[in-house]
Amino acid sequence: MPVRTLVVDDSRFFRRRIVEILDADPRIEVVGEAGNGQEALDRTAELKPDVITMDIEMPVMDGITAVRRIMEKNPTPVLMFSSLTTEGAKPTLEALEAGALDFLPKRLDDLSGNREEAVRQLRSRVFTVGAKGRTARREGEAASKGPPPAPARPSSPAPKPPPTRPAPSSGKVDLVAIGTSTGGPVALQRVLTALPADFPVPLVVVQHMPGSFTPAFAQRLDNSCRIRVRQAADGDALEPGLALLAPGGQQMLVERRRPGGPARVRIEEADPSMTYKPSVDITFGSAARAFGGSVLGVVLTGMGADGREGARMLKDAGSTIWSQDEASSVVYGMPAAVAEAGITSRVLSLDDVGPAISEEVR
Repeated sequence: MPVRTLVVDDSRFFRRRIVEILDADPRIEVVGEAGNGQEALDRTAELKPDVITMDIEMPVMDGITAVRRIMEKNPTPVLMFSSLTTEGAKPTLEALEAGALDFLPKRLDDLSGNREEAVRQLRSRVFTVGAKGRTARREGEAASKGPPPAPARPSSPAPKPPPTRPAPSSGKVDLVAIGTSTGGPVALQRVLTALPADFPVPLVVVQHMPGSFTPAFAQRLDNSCRIRVRQAADGDALEPGLALLAPGGQQMLVERRRPGGPARVRIEEADPSMTYKPSVDITFGSAARAFGGSVLGVVLTGMGADGREGARMLKDAGSTIWSQDEASSVVYGMPAAVAEAGITSRVLSLDDVGPAISEEVR
């Protein structure tokens, strides 16, 4: 069954363009359009789509307000169309805080220099998020109907699964490394706000995000967290209670000049041929070389498999890898990649990640 999609934008030309792209994918069905936020509210209640693509600046009701109202009345996954400029960062991050799951560039060329690849990525994001939204809605509808009737005959109780216990710590943690993508801005905020002000080790964070967004995102995290958060600059020292966010469009590496010596980050220009800029694999791999077995690597929600090979390097060096569970992930791609490869030693719900990190480092 195709993912039912509602396209919201005040430009008829843009709506037509997006509808043509999405409708050409048999996995996706565009069930309606809206030209402003109020129409989006009405069409969402009427059509009950699996996913909504939403513009930010619209007449009558803007996209941020519409997202907030939709989440109150008819919770539905929303992908925001955004200008990937410094000016576009603030409203896009506000839309994510209002309840949107992720954002997409209004210029498809910003997804990829290859138009066919950009179209493929757009369809993939809409389908993946919509499929999860459809599953969540069906589960909610089933729950609202109440439990199934009791069986007519007594039956033997199903055997209880053995209790799960956290994998034992591999030793001291000197660095926490976190990687994420789709759904990551909200996930990171929930994880990092759970950490105390006296968090005793440094953190490095990789979020797939354009360079025009990462300074504003780091500032927003810093304002909401008890730990310090800032966008990494070349040569920044790793400090306890400081999270360094990889700058978008570049690569962040962790390095030490001598074993046990002070650690810093190196920021490099990204290879244009690389898909992910920044890349979790590159940051995790460098952390394995610099810190060996004293890293706690955490892979959160995201599309694709970036982080799997870097996590493998960390594990081979003796470090510990955790991943987010499927139920709490917006997209169970990156965390699934490390779990299915047998790299992760602990699978956690998003709300448990922050407290568990605090417990592990102490």
